[in-house]
Amino acid sequence: MTHDLEDLKSGKLIGTKRLKLACGLKEFPEEIYTLADTLEILDLSDNQFSELPENFIKLKHLKILFFARNNFTVFPPILAKFKNLNMIGFKSNQLKTVPENAFPPKLNWLILTDNQIDKLPKSIGDAHLLQKCALSGNRIEELPDEMAKCTNLELLRISANQLQAIPDWLFELPKLSWIAFSGNPVSHHIQFEDDLTAFDWNEFEVEELIGEGASGFISKANWNTKNRPVAVKVFKGDVTSDGLPEDEMEVSIAAGSHQNLIPVLGKIKNHSEGKSALIMELISTSYINLGYPPSMETCTRDVFEEDVTYNGDELLKMAKGMASVCAQLHAKGINHGDLYAHNILIDEKAESFLGDFGAASFYNKESNLAAKIERVEVRAFGCLIEDILGLIPEHKISIDWRKEWQALIVACSLPNVQSRPNFEEIEKKLAQFEYKK
Repeated sequence: MTHDLEDLKSGKLIGTKRLKLACGLKEFPEEIYTLADTLEILDLSDNQFSELPENFIKLKHLKILFFARNNFTVFPPILAKFKNLNMIGFKSNQLKTVPENAFPPKLNWLILTDNQIDKLPKSIGDAHLLQKCALSGNRIEELPDEMAKCTNLELLRISANQLQAIPDWLFELPKLSWIAFSGNPVSHHIQFEDDLTAFDWNEFEVEELIGEGASGFISKANWNTKNRPVAVKVFKGDVTSDGLPEDEMEVSIAAGSHQNLIPVLGKIKNHSEGKSALIMELISTSYINLGYPPSMETCTRDVFEEDVTYNGDELLKMAKGMASVCAQLHAKGINHGDLYAHNILIDEKAESFLGDFGAASFYNKESNLAAKIERVEVRAFGCLIEDILGLIPEHKISIDWRKEWQALIVACSLPNVQSRPNFEEIEKKLAQFEYKK
């Protein structure tokens, strides 16, 4: 909810914990300080701020701060003084400099996507609670070795930068699960046969929007020349929090056919706005999202409807499907990067599709890091299984079988990345679960 500036000035918002103002502000409204005793969430995105006033420190209870689409060129070092601030977002500003020692002690979610940063401060290694870090769309040339101390880091987006190398320590971080690293000079490109036919945009009649992600819009359309309904994904063309749309399109094609992937039928040419687009099989409306994206409170873990439940057989079917499709992807040198319930479609028979390749990255299967890259995604798989297992009532699964699942989760989450199973080994383990129900 966006608040009215006049309501702030009149005192109507006294006592509020959350404030959002988006009205082209150039100067910081002094009236915000009247909320100092209660304000915890401040969203001043879509204004024209370029710096913070010295009195900003009065807002001592701040926990979450957003300044997306403003005019900051320097990350405000004053934020280091906020003892309770744990989530900071400066997406799509003009940030060039992040000073040393500018991060608050409780920082666990940092969003600096789509700026002009070329160097990270070494002091980022002191952000010991950092779980989620979005840095895509900058000019970063290297990750400081001090970042290896960020042992609580679970999600990292470093796509579309200028990285010349990926340090060995990155894929040894004990909790890293979701990572996007495409669109860098160091990025690997695999050879694959792109035999998809391109069809003219005029052959399609768009009927309705059925989905929107960071990278594009998915619409139901009629393929007039073939008289069949399809889904068309039109890419926005801008850098997203995950990376570049063209990388997503390449991976979607290179992934190949699999019963747990939505079939790609072709590409679009001559789009009316010059956009890139893919034609995909239209999935039945009986499929729903397995979960929803993480909230501010859960940070890196998905959220689910309060009344949703599953049983052991449904979990096994879904887990087998996801392990199988991930095994195929990694055999091709593709890291999905966003293996989450909210990117999985499922129906009442527990048939499932893995979607959204926005965070996917190619990697060299022959490199020394290859095995670790796969096992980082294995931890994401373990988190997914843990989430769904938590939705199974006690009476719907035997104690012994629940213990088997818990043992698999532990194996997928071992702090020593190399000690985790790969997806082929997980598939074999899941095949044995049939006999332990």
